[in-house]
Amino acid sequence: MRALTITPGTKDSLRLVDDAPEPPEEEGPVLVEAVAVGVCGTDREIIAADYGEAPPGEQHLVIGHESLGRVLEDPTGTFTAGDLVAGIVRHPDPVPCPNCAVGEWDMCRNGQYTECGIKARHGFARERWRVEPGFAVPLDPALAEVGVLLEPTSVVAKAWEHIAAVGARAHWEPRTVLVTGAGPIGLLAALLGHQRGLTLHILDRAKDGPKPALADRLGATYHSGQVADLDFEPDIVVECTGAPPVVVQVIDKVGRDGVVCLTGVSAAGEHVGVDAGALNRAVVLENNVVFGTVNANRRHWNAAAEALGKADQAWLADLITRSVPVDGYADAYAPRDGDIKVVLGF
Repeated sequence: MRALTITPGTKDSLRLVDDAPEPPEEEGPVLVEAVAVGVCGTDREIIAADYGEAPPGEQHLVIGHESLGRVLEDPTGTFTAGDLVAGIVRHPDPVPCPNCAVGEWDMCRNGQYTECGIKARHGFARERWRVEPGFAVPLDPALAEVGVLLEPTSVVAKAWEHIAAVGARAHWEPRTVLVTGAGPIGLLAALLGHQRGLTLHILDRAKDGPKPALADRLGATYHSGQVADLDFEPDIVVECTGAPPVVVQVIDKVGRDGVVCLTGVSAAGEHVGVDAGALNRAVVLENNVVFGTVNANRRHWNAAAEALGKADQAWLADLITRSVPVDGYADAYAPRDGDIKVVLGF
């Protein structure tokens, strides 16, 4: 069986092996044939040995956490052969902590969770994988070409749920959302904002290529300048770049009673000159909230599947700017200008 593996802690150890073992039944009773895996920045960071952890007792980790597959067999009867599914990435810790005990493993308190293709659990970049029925998300057959987008959509589905929860602290009628970063997470966050009927603004460094056109098709206003130069104060900001200067600027730019949701992960070591006192004063006196979010639980995956089902399928398909056969994996993991989402096909 072919699989893409890395040796955690060893930089640039990614390789395609032809003799990977079949997935053990301990991973779950549902056997799935891989259709595709998505490539994202997390994968590249794992390949660079920034992090990544093999399952206990093993030296290698099968990568890939954005999955799409078809069920081959399910002795539990939950699925039928041929069903389209995606595998949930994070699994609860074995203790479990209070959050994992109630299915909120995305909010794990003790850090002992595992993640497919990332932390102590093999991922989906292999020809076949297994999963417990409760960690397989069914997809409408109409999503066969774009269902690999479910994992990043689950992340922003959680973000929007938490934005709404914060807003519910008082009477709140948000009208305008600014999304910073027009990568997959940013554009999918904008899609869910569009589905909520909000006025959309998207900001990204790209001045041409597919991003402005994708924004326009959502009915969004596209900006390529600085956050500080925008002539409006959004009610909501979904920050998807992780760039420290942008993070600081959106906290300063959001309007009164506003909510800033941080989804981008910043690299350590970049210092940004900022008047912390003035920034704190603005947040406090304007009743603003800044919070971070990562990962998703089953509720968010289900919401993501519903959102993708309602979306324009042609628009979703255009987010996938490159589809590469698994034999060309080296090309897939090498970023190119103009990439939005790269997908490996099995």
